[in-house]
Amino acid sequence: MLTSLALIFLLGLILGSIFQKLKLPSLLGMIITGIILSPNALNLLDVSLIEIAPSLRQLALVIILTRAGLSLDIEDLKKVGRPAILMCFVPACFEILGVILIAPKLLGISVLEAAILGSVIAAVSPAVIVPKMLKIMEEGYGKKHSIPQLVLAGASVDDVFVIVIFTAFISLAKGEDISAMNFVQIPISIVIGILLGIITGAILSLFFKRFHMRDSVKVIIILSISFLFLECENQLKGFLPMSGLLAIMSMGVFLNQSYNILAKRLSAKYNRLWVAAEVLLFVLVGVTVDLRYVKEAGIWAVLTIVLALVIRMAGVFVSLLKSGLPKNEKLFCMLAYTPKATVQAAIAGIPLSLNLSCGKIVLTVAVIAILITAPFGAICVDKSYKKLLENNRLKD
Repeated sequence: MLTSLALIFLLGLILGSIFQKLKLPSLLGMIITGIILSPNALNLLDVSLIEIAPSLRQLALVIILTRAGLSLDIEDLKKVGRPAILMCFVPACFEILGVILIAPKLLGISVLEAAILGSVIAAVSPAVIVPKMLKIMEEGYGKKHSIPQLVLAGASVDDVFVIVIFTAFISLAKGEDISAMNFVQIPISIVIGILLGIITGAILSLFFKRFHMRDSVKVIIILSISFLFLECENQLKGFLPMSGLLAIMSMGVFLNQSYNILAKRLSAKYNRLWVAAEVLLFVLVGVTVDLRYVKEAGIWAVLTIVLALVIRMAGVFVSLLKSGLPKNEKLFCMLAYTPKATVQAAIAGIPLSLNLSCGKIVLTVAVIAILITAPFGAICVDKSYKKLLENNRLKD
């Protein structure tokens, strides 16, 4: 396993830096590294590492979402208001409905299978979006209307919403009944996750003010609690829905509000952790990509993804109506809400593992969605934010 980790970090960093020099997102080089090292290509990774890959991807997500929480100011979120709430579910609903309308005609699948496909590809990727938005916040762009905070908040809840919808559609495909409670789980999961994060953040704030220790120890404590949140989510599944990732982010937000000096120091620590976590995350996303499925997909799968993406962008536009944002900032939000990667890597193989007839096509389209939208979204954000967003720091 140590050799596999060495290959992941060394090749991931090398290809990432090469792509960066070519003015392309480094994550594209990391995803390609994973494709090359995967069992579907050169097969250079230890089986035991591949088995724990989902947990390692979660570890990387914990790091970046905690960092996001430690950088978010609740006052900025209050300024955003209604659009932030709509961005949590409206774009995803548009994309799922779009796939339901498009996929049966283009891919020859049933409406229910199209719904499953739509719920897999509808989730936006926090792993792609969060680092980009944090960078934009640090540089002072979009501060006036809290654009990065708007995208950050919406993207974090978007995943929870989509995963619950996906679970409901999978239950239908397996012949199980679904009730209103399946959908009531969405707000319950969000509220419980946020409350748990706030309560934990309050306790940690008091604890860190009372007991002095190195910041590195504080990071270990926060990471450990974050892992426990994720385990609580797994253990309570079926009894009490909660979002572990939202709890992690809310904990960071509360620490930022109650102990801002510490939050800034911890954010710097998490920033350093992200250097390694980013490589691990995107290389392991690449490992899930099987290019054999891409070859079999054909133009119709690509067309389905492109049309669904256009419909998703329309959903973002609708969410921002009457928000008072200028056209250029609305366009930025529409572009920033396009990348997919982490959720698709996590759930795309589930229909196939359950022997559903749509399993192969769902996995195929999800793989292509990662390959198209992750670099597309990252490139659009990198190339457009300086043109579409105001730099308020320069004005100050």
